[in-house]
Amino acid sequence: MRLRHLLPLTALLVPVAACGAADEGDGGPTAIVSAYPFEFLVEEIAGDLVQVENLTAPGVDAHDVELSPRQVGDVQSAEVVVYVEHFQAAVDTAVEQADRSEGVVELGEVVTLLEGSEDEHAHDEGEEHAEEEGEDHAGHDHGGVDPHFWLDPQRMVLAAEAVADALIEADPDHADEFRTNADALVTELEALDQSFTTGLQTCERRSIVTSHAAFSYLASAYDLTQVPIAGLEPTQGPSSKELAEITDLVSSQGITTVFTEELADNSNAETVASTTGVKVATLDPVEGLGPDTADQDYLSLMQRNLDAIREANACA
Repeated sequence: MRLRHLLPLTALLVPVAACGAADEGDGGPTAIVSAYPFEFLVEEIAGDLVQVENLTAPGVDAHDVELSPRQVGDVQSAEVVVYVEHFQAAVDTAVEQADRSEGVVELGEVVTLLEGSEDEHAHDEGEEHAEEEGEDHAGHDHGGVDPHFWLDPQRMVLAAEAVADALIEADPDHADEFRTNADALVTELEALDQSFTTGLQTCERRSIVTSHAAFSYLASAYDLTQVPIAGLEPTQGPSSKELAEITDLVSSQGITTVFTEELADNSNAETVASTTGVKVATLDPVEGLGPDTADQDYLSLMQRNLDAIREANACA
């Protein structure tokens, strides 16, 4: 298993050349994944025994991915397809058109997903604030589910087990290797979960102001309150009134940090930070790797997220 530790719970990304189903040359199965978190799972469990193609190129916002005709064909022909519904519309369409009965791992059927409406801007005066805003706030009324389950390591454990099962079915001759690697990855994910639980147990503040509503699972798992500036998709920006309300919230609660992202438009988050005089830091939704995170992986990015929250919220 290709886990290289930077910190006790982190690992360096080991690049695997992406190739389409039509490019198979070593007889191994091909796995198509829709976004980086699922690529991480397949690569860690399969090693070099499976060819992996990520439909989302590095540096591209995963929400906005468009598929080429070849990629659509690969979704039909690959032995394994891993995705989560309601995250990337183009991928949902391709899977629906493929009309496959086997080899498709829709991770929303494996983990319990949160409704989009659950990422409320709740805070100490949360109920009153929510009533004043109604259902029009971009951070409240998304419709459907929140797909960002991978920000909860315990849900990633369930996803890892499902991916391992699919790989074993596609290539039973390497079942032992897949299961061994999956067990090792689960150990890493459980240790990461314990680090978050311990690291966020005692904090002066429990709110995190995020550039978009990607962190409901992390907040739910570790007793935090997410205050998203944009909705489930980064393009779901706030109105001027809503932006002012978030700015007031930051000032009234003594929040020290507004979190931005590498691959999103951070203009609204930066406006809130500059207006209130608080710091800007990065909280990564781990939707994909960018120029500044090309040498990282899921585990190391999550560790960086933990460190950032601990510093922002003065956690003991």
